[in-house]
Amino acid sequence: MKNLPQRSCVICRTQKNKNELLRIVRNKENIIKIDEKGKESGRGAYICYNMNCLEKAKKTKKLEKSLETKIDENIYLEIEEIIKNKNGGEVIG
Repeated sequence: MKNLPQRSCVICRTQKNKNELLRIVRNKENIIKIDEKGKESGRGAYICYNMNCLEKAKKTKKLEKSLETKIDENIYLEIEEIIKNKNGGEVIG
């Protein structure tokens, strides 16, 4: 049986399998991308597919601190859409 890599949500610190978390990445050009496949190069931070974690990320700016750059509101809106789609339209959290 193959071991799945573990990662922690930067917001709630819950450790999960890498494929159960959403990766946000900052590349060398300081561009923030949402990396659903987990293959983009650059500094990455993981967040749960959970609206509570997203709201805390906005308030505390932990995601920005982890990626060491400012995150545009459009990125947060994209993350919100991905979380809603992942949860089948339900707002979990």
